[in-house]
Amino acid sequence: QVQLVESGGGLVQAGGSLRLSCAASGRTFSSYAMGWFRQAPGKEREFVAGISWNELSKYYGDSVKGRFTISRDNAKNTVYLQMNNLKPEDTAVYYCAARRSSYGGSLYLGTYEYDNWGQGTHVTVSS
Repeated sequence: QVQLVESGGGLVQAGGSLRLSCAASGRTFSSYAMGWFRQAPGKEREFVAGISWNELSKYYGDSVKGRFTISRDNAKNTVYLQMNNLKPEDTAVYYCAARRSSYGGSLYLGTYEYDNWGQGTHVTVSS
């Protein structure tokens, strides 16, 4: 198990940028596939981006492709989500998730595939 703590959320104008961070506890962070999800009021939690523990596999939700970038620093036990050209529809609570993976190139898209979650960080994009 890992403990996850997100940070970096806030209020930004449309077209602006934010970088979210997710700090993980534990010495085995490098063996966890990581994901970012978001949940807007009244909507289901949706996949935003995922990265394998060897960093070779990355995948993005259709609504953020070309604007968001996921990365990780295994030495710092941290995964990042760089969000550029933000839109009002990006407003949501953003959650970090982790799942231990025996294969370095695996990543996961479903909420049910992750068993470790952070508390979330709020992102509000004004028009």
